[in-house]
Amino acid sequence: MPEATLVGAVNMALARALEEDDRVIVLGEDIAVNGGVFRATDGLLERFGDERVLDTPLGEVAIAGISVGMAAQGLRPVAEIQFMGFIYSTIDQIVNHASRLRTRTRGRLTCPMVLRAPFGGGLHAPEHHSDSTEAMFAHIPGIRVVVPSSPSWAYGLLLAAIRDPDPVIFLEPARIYRTIKQEVADEGAALPLDVCFKPREGSDITLVTWGAMIKETLAAAEALGAEGVSAEVIDVATLKPLDMETILASVEKTGRCVIIHEAAYTAGFGAEIAARLAEKGLLSLLAPVERVTGYDTVMPLPRLEHRYMPSEARILAAARRALAFA
Repeated sequence: MPEATLVGAVNMALARALEEDDRVIVLGEDIAVNGGVFRATDGLLERFGDERVLDTPLGEVAIAGISVGMAAQGLRPVAEIQFMGFIYSTIDQIVNHASRLRTRTRGRLTCPMVLRAPFGGGLHAPEHHSDSTEAMFAHIPGIRVVVPSSPSWAYGLLLAAIRDPDPVIFLEPARIYRTIKQEVADEGAALPLDVCFKPREGSDITLVTWGAMIKETLAAAEALGAEGVSAEVIDVATLKPLDMETILASVEKTGRCVIIHEAAYTAGFGAEIAARLAEKGLLSLLAPVERVTGYDTVMPLPRLEHRYMPSEARILAAARRALAFA
């Protein structure tokens, strides 16, 4: 079984989807001839031709609008937005059309489109290239928001997103595009959407995260283990719809929870998880829910970026506060 990076697994999933379903169209800026800014679509033009792999003008709102139109007419477009910081002009099409097409037509039409975008910091990139505003999309009814954190999950979740009859925002953590390698079987097997994954079992504290922060979270869990603390790690994977049952079951077992994400603190998606824990899991909690997040500021330029990103040390400090609370 070949090893693949996360971006390589995305490429494998796109190729598999193009091969198995003639309705799949891949489109975006520089994704055909150049293979995309991160080379996620490298080689697809040569394999599938310029009627299935399309370079578009530099116009994100047009990319989203064309995708909605394609999806409404029975195709399955997979559109790439080069960075999440460029995605905001697509919101008109996503909110007003993609998310409402099923309701507006009383089920006569659906919108089976995927909007892919790399997101998150850690690349020392300029402004607009390091945003983590996933909570904004999770607020929109009718939209799925999916965030893989490993090559095998990227492959299976992207295939599931492409096969889904409704629109999916598929956010790829750019910081770990090439830092993790796993064996990935290119057999076309999708992973379930709308469920959390549990990469580490534990009994003393629950660490909840998604995307690139899985790296620091697992490292913190390992460090806690060396101190005799059994930390359970939950990877949310699908933010919307949220599999709250898995999180509640974990907190019922451990009694303590730390939520980690690199998006800004205020109204970040961790706030939604914390609110639901207060509503449905309050009697299971032995300590206040801790959040380790980015700050309420624009991602700093490269020399200060590391001060913004949640670190293993910050996660450990939050976990120790939760564990010490009595």
